Amino acid sequence: MEIESAKCECCGLKEDCTKDYITDVKSKFDGKWLCGLCSEAVRDEVSRGKKPYPMEEAVKAHMSFCGKIKSNPAVRVADGMRQMLRRRSTEFSSSNKQSTT
Repeated sequence: MEIESAKCECCGLKEDCTKDYITDVKSKFDGKWLCGLCSEAVRDEVSRGKKPYPMEEAVKAHMSFCGKIKSNPAVRVADGMRQMLRRRSTEFSSSNKQSTT
C-alpha cells in the first residue's frame, strides 16, 4: 500500500493518504482532493437549501471561502504554527519510538 502526501485544494492542509483514498475523494469532489473538514463543508453546502446544489458549484464556493480566509495574515501565522507543531510532534514520536527499542 503506497502512501503519498495530498494537499487540500481548498485550505492547503496536507495529509498522508493511500492512492486509492485520494482517487476516491477526487471522484466525489469534481476531481479535486479535499481534506476531511473541507469535504464535510462541501457536502453540507450541497444538501443545504430547498433545491440540490451541484457539487461543482459547492466546491467552487468553498474554495472561494477558503481563499478569503487564507488571505488573512493572522490565519497564515496560525497555519505556520500548526505545521511547525505537527512536524515537532512527528519528530518527537519518531525519537520516542527509537529510544524504546
